[in-house]
Amino acid sequence: MPKAKVNGVEVEFEPGMTVLQVAELAGEEIPRFCYHERLSIAGNCRMCLVEVKPGPPKPQASCALPASDGQEIITNSPMVKKAREGVMEFLLINHPLDCPICDQGGECDLQDQAMGYGRDDSRYGENKRAVEEKFMGPLIKTVMTRCIQCTRCVRFITEVAGVPDIGLISRGEDVEITTYLDKAVASELSANVIDLCPVGALTSKPYAFNARPWELKKTESVDVMDALGSSIRVDSRGPAVLRVLPRLNEDINEEWISDKTRYAVDGLSRQRLDKPYVREAGKLRPATWVEALSLVAAKLTAASPDRIGVIAGDLQDAESMKAAKDLFGSLGVTNLDCRQDGMALGAGARETWLFNSTIAGIEAADMILMVGTNPRIEAPVLNARFRKRWVAGALEVGVIGEQADLTFGYEYLGAGAASLSGLAKSKSDFVKRLKAAKNPAIIIGAGALGRADGGAIVKAAADLAKAFGMTWNVLHTAASRVGGLDLGFIPGEGGKTAVQMAAKGALDVLFLMGADEIDVTASDAFTVYMGTHGDAGAHKADVILPGAAYTEKDGLYVNTEGRVQMGQRAVFPKGEGREDWSILRALSDRLGATLPYDTLAQLRAKLFADHPTFGRIDYAPGAVASAIDLSGIAAAGAATDAPLLSGVRTFHLTNPIARASVTMAECAAVAADASKIAAE
Repeated sequence: MPKAKVNGVEVEFEPGMTVLQVAELAGEEIPRFCYHERLSIAGNCRMCLVEVKPGPPKPQASCALPASDGQEIITNSPMVKKAREGVMEFLLINHPLDCPICDQGGECDLQDQAMGYGRDDSRYGENKRAVEEKFMGPLIKTVMTRCIQCTRCVRFITEVAGVPDIGLISRGEDVEITTYLDKAVASELSANVIDLCPVGALTSKPYAFNARPWELKKTESVDVMDALGSSIRVDSRGPAVLRVLPRLNEDINEEWISDKTRYAVDGLSRQRLDKPYVREAGKLRPATWVEALSLVAAKLTAASPDRIGVIAGDLQDAESMKAAKDLFGSLGVTNLDCRQDGMALGAGARETWLFNSTIAGIEAADMILMVGTNPRIEAPVLNARFRKRWVAGALEVGVIGEQADLTFGYEYLGAGAASLSGLAKSKSDFVKRLKAAKNPAIIIGAGALGRADGGAIVKAAADLAKAFGMTWNVLHTAASRVGGLDLGFIPGEGGKTAVQMAAKGALDVLFLMGADEIDVTASDAFTVYMGTHGDAGAHKADVILPGAAYTEKDGLYVNTEGRVQMGQRAVFPKGEGREDWSILRALSDRLGATLPYDTLAQLRAKLFADHPTFGRIDYAPGAVASAIDLSGIAAAGAATDAPLLSGVRTFHLTNPIARASVTMAECAAVAADASKIAAE
C-alpha cells in the first residue's frame, strides 16, 4: 500500500484516496464546508487548504487532490493557517450577522470554523449582497442570504434522492440556489438537506424558533414509521418531543431518514388519548382505570375463548405483543393476528418473511426483481441504496407491478401475476441476464402479500426465486410485523385471521392493540382499543385504554431484515397513559390469570427465553439463496391478474401518528397537488 507523511507522521492509505482522507487517517481534522463523504467532490469552498510536497509552493484544496505515494502533507503550517483565514474572510463577506436569531446557531459549521479561522473585525465596507428567499415546500425554511454556495443540497437531491429539483442559476457573484420554478422539493428524503447545510441557509420550517440545541434532552432510539428501523435521535424538552434527527448507522440508514420519520413527531402531541374512556348510550365518557379494566375483564370472562379476538397494530413493540400472547393464550384464545392487511406469510421458516439480503447487503446484488412494491414510498432510505448501486452501473432492476418513478431506471415486465408466473418460461433479454447474474435477488412487497390471492402470488414468486437462484426478500411496511411473526402472533389452530375477525358476527369481544389500518366498522363485537390516538380504532371502541407512543416507552422492534433493535423512552406517556405491557399485566390480575412478570426486565427475560432470536440485539441474520427454505410456502387458490400495487397509497399518512400530524397533512396536500398537475 502507498504511504504518505502527514505533519511528519507516516500513514498507509488505499489507492484512490484524496489528501483530505489521508490526513484524517492520520487523525488530523481538516475544516470543510462543501466536502461530504457521501456526495461527489465539488471543491467549492476552498476551506480544506493544505500544503503538499512535492508540489507548487501554494495551498491546495485537499478534498479534490488525489494522494500519491511519498507525499508530504502539512495541515498546520503558517501558510495553511493564513490561507484558511483568508477563505473564511471571503466566505463572511456577504454573510449576515444574525447568529442570535438563526436556527442553526449552536449546530452551525460556519460558526464553529469561524471560531478557529475568523477575524474579530471586518475589512469590508461595501454593502452586503441580499438574496430573495426561495420556496422549497412545507419542510425546508430558506434564508438564502446566508448561503455560501457549497452545493451540498444540490448534490444530495440530485445524486442521492434522485429528484433534481434544486440547482444553481446565474454566475459569479449573482449565483443562487433555487428550485427553479418555486416548487416544493418532490422527494421523500428532502429534509436531509437541512442536516447537510453547513450554514443557516436551509433550516427546518416546522421546528423554526422552537428551541436551542443545548435546551434539549437527546435520546437514541429507533424509527417506527416504516419497517426499516432507521437509527434516530429524539430531541425533547419537558414533556414534548420537538424533533427527530438521524443517527449514523451504516447497516441500515447510513445517515439519512425519511421526511415522515423526521416530521411526523408533531402528531405525538395531537389527538392523543390521555385517559380511559367507556362508551355509554352511544357516547364515550372519561372513566377511571379501575372502571375500564373491570368492564373489559367482565366482558372477556363472559365470552367464550373462541369468540374473543386480538389484533396487533403496525406500531406495536415486541413486549406488548408477548404480553398479549401470554395473557390471551392462557385464556384459550386462538384468534390472534398481527397482519392487519391479511398478509399470506407467517408459517414455516423465519426466512420466508425476512429481507434476507439484509439492507446493507442488497448493495452486493447485481440484478433485482421487484414484485408488488414501490420502495420509494415504502422505504425511501432503502430506495436510496438501490439508486446508489444503480448510479454506479452495478445494478439492473426489473419491476412487476405499478409503473412508478423509483428515481432509477428499470425494465418494466408487467403489472399482474401473469407476468410473474410467465417470467420463468420467457426468453426475453432480461431473463437471460437474470440467469447469468452472480447475485440476483427478488423483493416482494406487502401490497402483493396482502391480497386475497396473496398465497398464490407468494408461491409463484418463491418458485421463480428458486428457479433463478435469487435471494428471497420481503419488504414489509409495518414496524411491528416481523416481531409479531417471530413471536407467532398469528391464528392458532382453528383461529381466525384479522380480516375474518373484523367481519360481522365473528366475535363477541375484539381487542385492538393500536390496530387502525383494518376496517372493523362491520364488526358488532364489544371492542376494546388500546392505543395512543383518536384514530379509526378509537372511533369504533366501547372501551379505550390509553397507551404509550414509541417515544414514550422502552421497546424492542424487529425490522424487515430481522434485526432486533431497542427503542428508548424520551418522554413519559401523555396524561394517564401507560405502557402497553403494563396495561395487559393489570388486566391479567382482574382476569385471575396474572402474568408471571412485574417489570419490563422480567418480561424481556421471558421473551428471550421463549424466543431466543429477540436476545440477539442488533444482529441481522441474512441468508444466501441456497440456504433459504421456501418449501413451506403453499398456494391458496389461483392468482388473479389484477395489478400488483404497493401497500402504501399515501406516503405521509400511513399510521395514527402521521395522520395526527399537521406537517404530514401539509406534505400530503402538496404531493396530491403535484400529482394532479403531473396528470394534467
